[in-house]
Amino acid sequence: MIGYYVIGGIMMLISMLVSNKLKSKFKHYSQVGMNNGLSGKEIAEKMLRDNNITDVQVISTPGFLSDHYNPANKTVNLSPDVHDGRSVAAAAVAAHEVGHAVQHATSYAWLTMRSKMVPAVQFGSKFGQWVILAGIGFMGIGGGNPTVLLIGIIMFAITTLFSFITLPVEFDATNRAKAWLRSSGTAGSAELEGVEDALNWAARTYVVAAIGSLATLLYWIMIFMRRN
Repeated sequence: MIGYYVIGGIMMLISMLVSNKLKSKFKHYSQVGMNNGLSGKEIAEKMLRDNNITDVQVISTPGFLSDHYNPANKTVNLSPDVHDGRSVAAAAVAAHEVGHAVQHATSYAWLTMRSKMVPAVQFGSKFGQWVILAGIGFMGIGGGNPTVLLIGIIMFAITTLFSFITLPVEFDATNRAKAWLRSSGTAGSAELEGVEDALNWAARTYVVAAIGSLATLLYWIMIFMRRN
């Protein structure tokens, strides 16, 4: 189990560094105003209209960087700083989240696949680690059983697969956001540089999460192979 804590510690450190850099970038670009003076809400609504999407609502949600698109009720949820902000950071996030709405409206394959996996991922995230520990017999949890361990690994593998399927979904939403901001004239060249910089750091958080999940999965697989 020492290897598990080493992997977890390394990935946690990297994740913290990337997360802190992301927060720093968004804090910086939150101070850089958009020349058009549009708020994040107004930019989101404009992008929806330009993509002929009329059944998605833009609403404010509590929190910092809590922005997301909810396909269940078709809402673009923007944190207060983004919803009401008139900065490059607000424009970047708002357009990115609408990118997910456009994916949904056009039945983007990777988003559809990810949405179908959500129930299995929620179950695997909640119970997978416990099943693995029971299979190992760690700290008296279960008696240690290779079959139980394998079941736990499969459950964890589903969450790892989900984290990698998330990558094309996020990168595509970013590409849609940048393309629309450019083609619609909503952002100028200097503003687009800031948008790209901010969104690239946001994307790196997903990359780190995926790599961390894969490293942990490979560790559990090695444990299983040693026991067999």
